[in-house]
Amino acid sequence: MASSALAKPQPRGLLAKHLRFHIVGAFIVSLSVAAFCKFAVAEPRKKAHTDFYRNYDSMKTFEEMRKAGIFQSTK
Repeated sequence: MASSALAKPQPRGLLAKHLRFHIVGAFIVSLSVAAFCKFAVAEPRKKAHTDFYRNYDSMKTFEEMRKAGIFQSTK
């Protein structure tokens, strides 16, 4: 009577059942991490580069470095 109360284990198809669940979970987690990296890291970095180079004057920077003596071949 006690053995009839316990469910019989189902070893057949158990691996496929668990793999389906874990593959879907891994796919969802990887998509969320990729979206987080894109919107939390890549987009702000692109915006910072764009903002920096919008008003960047390379000749002015070169002249400042030349006057500071960084370049030895130019006077």
